Formats: sequence, structure tokens, C-alpha cells
Amino acid sequence: MESGRIAHQLLSIGAVQIQPNDLFTWTSGIRSPIYCDNRLVMSYPDVREQIIDAMVEHIESLQEPVDMIAGCATAGIPHAAWVADRLKLPMVYVRGEAKKHGKGNQIEGDLSQGNNVIVIEDLISTGKSSIAASDAVVNSDKKVVEVLSIFTYNLSEASDAFKAKGIRTHSLAAYNELIAIMKQAGKINDEEYSKLQQWREEPKIFTQ
Repeated sequence: MESGRIAHQLLSIGAVQIQPNDLFTWTSGIRSPIYCDNRLVMSYPDVREQIIDAMVEHIESLQEPVDMIAGCATAGIPHAAWVADRLKLPMVYVRGEAKKHGKGNQIEGDLSQGNNVIVIEDLISTGKSSIAASDAVVNSDKKVVEVLSIFTYNLSEASDAFKAKGIRTHSLAAYNELIAIMKQAGKINDEEYSKLQQWREEPKIFTQ
């Protein structure tokens, strides 16, 4: 798949919003001038199909065998389901933490049906949710081959955290690529582009 194609598709459905002067607040508390809402992908079959194609193509290119797909709750679940269906593989999904009621499960589904797991997330910001899901899989005596996501914000906090855990990652689209496409298309001006670059390098300077 040609470079930038998925980033272009995310832009085409309005999944990316820019608010340099009215920052978004993430769950982690980070204040950001940009927000990527990949949940919108569910509503656009053509874009959804291209993302699933790219994920399947990537998984099939891996040297290690993969026999289980795990989706991160909640936004990673639909993509994991579509990929698992395409590859005819078993699937589970992983909560951020164990339920406080019922069977108290953190992983739903039958993890015994596979050993080498791909964890699917819609996007990676700080990496905490993906790492929590990966830890749950590893603690169940399974191997996480890779965390596969639609988009990454390219934050060093995430890359450092994954590296410390020894978790390999792959994203179909990346922040640096996305803002370069937006600048080229005239969706952001030079000042906004500079501010967006500065945020990625040091997000804490935008804390209000």
C-alpha cells in the first residue's frame, strides 16, 4: 500500500480535527491541538475496507505465525473483528482492567484458541491502553507478536514505553505524515504546521 494512503483516507472522512487555539483534552490529561477520531471509520465502508486490507496485508507479511487477534476495548474491537473474520482466526477483546462484577474477566473470549497474538488498537497516543492489553495477554501465558494500530501520534512517551516492554508496534498512518499531508493540501498554514510539530516534540508545553 502506497505511503500516506490511510492518512489521506482519515482526512477524507473528517476523522482529524485541528484546534490550535482550543485544545482537546485526552483521557491521559494531555492537552492537544489535534484529535484523530478513528471511530468514524466504522461508518465508511470503503475506508474501513482499505484499513482492513492494510492490516491483513501487514499481518500476512510477518515472519512469525499469528493465530489469534485481540482487540483493545472499545475502539479496537470492531477492527479486530473484521481482521479476524478476514483471516479466519479466533478473536478476543481486552478491557483496560478486569470487570468488577460477573466473572471478573479482563479478556473476553477463549484465549486458549491461540498462542501468538496480534493486539489491535485504533490509535496510539501514550501507549498505556495498548500496553495494558498486551500485559493481560502475556500474563495469560500468550505471546504478543505486535501491537497494530490505524494511527500513531508519534509521541516519544509511547515509543519509549513500548521499547521498555519489548513490544513491537506498527501503525498504518502516523502523525508526522498526516500533518505534512494537511500542509500540502492547504488544510493548515505554516504557523499551524509549526505549532503542530512543536506539540509532538514537547506536548507538555501546551498544558493549560
